[in-house]
Amino acid sequence: MNLVLCLLSTRQFLNADRIRGIVPGYADAPTGDAFFRMFERDKAELRDLGIPLETGRNSGFDGTEGYRIARRDYELGEIDLEPDEAAAVALAARLWDSHDFADAARRAVVKLRAAGIDVDQGTAPAVEPRVRISEPSFAVLHAAVQAGRVVTFDHRRSSSPEPMRRVVEPWGVVSWRGRWYLVGHDRDRDATRCFRLSRIVGTVTPSGPEGAVTRPDGVDLLAIVAATAEPPPPAPPALLWIAKDRADGLRRHGRTVGERVVGGVDGDLLEIEFNHSGSVSDWIAGYGPDVLVVEPESLRESVREVLLGAMGEGER
Repeated sequence: MNLVLCLLSTRQFLNADRIRGIVPGYADAPTGDAFFRMFERDKAELRDLGIPLETGRNSGFDGTEGYRIARRDYELGEIDLEPDEAAAVALAARLWDSHDFADAARRAVVKLRAAGIDVDQGTAPAVEPRVRISEPSFAVLHAAVQAGRVVTFDHRRSSSPEPMRRVVEPWGVVSWRGRWYLVGHDRDRDATRCFRLSRIVGTVTPSGPEGAVTRPDGVDLLAIVAATAEPPPPAPPALLWIAKDRADGLRRHGRTVGERVVGGVDGDLLEIEFNHSGSVSDWIAGYGPDVLVVEPESLRESVREVLLGAMGEGER
């Protein structure tokens, strides 16, 4: 970053010796060879990042070549989004529920607005995004995938309540039918496996050096999950109480069968058919006190567990 700032702040070509004296960190190199190795490494990294590094001389009297970054090549070009594209960006920022990425989403919207792009939430009034409850292990697993590190965790199988210790080389985290899965190489079983994040018990521990794990070429993570993940059990129709004039997203999927007052609040009873109870629990929990599950009992308990889990995460 210091090198980028230095080369962006000048219109002249700066030779290596001058860069060594200006850029913090280079002066600490014990020898000239050590500095040149650092400098070559940083130049290669800038090129890999797509930052245009120019070389040239300021005049015919210069004995060595210098370096600079032209602002016209470095700065972001003109942004031209259609109204529906701008709405999609705004909705993505509102729907993204992971704390690790929420700040990045907000910064993206700020930059678009600064560039004159209208990404006001009112551009898509017919859409009602809600906060979704993410899996607690998602952020750690995603970071391990990006860093190429091995992960260790306890995972509970569908056929047994007792969790088993797994040591996995993670290739990616994908969503399938409303559920999140980790796909990777299980070292103990020496085979490709996928693990449902909701069945991970306790904490996930990354280990080993960064870059030790690489995803094999040609691997389709979603195809692996689709081929190995167990099908969701059939779910009976659910009866929900929804506060008056609230939760339009849920109302569009059901039919009103009555009215009821709960805790002094007027509401409607809706019957809704769901296909995948795992994702439905998160969906309903996202509406907070505006929606209550009347039946079935299994769905009511599932939503209750999600809400209790969210409270626990908030306390930590």
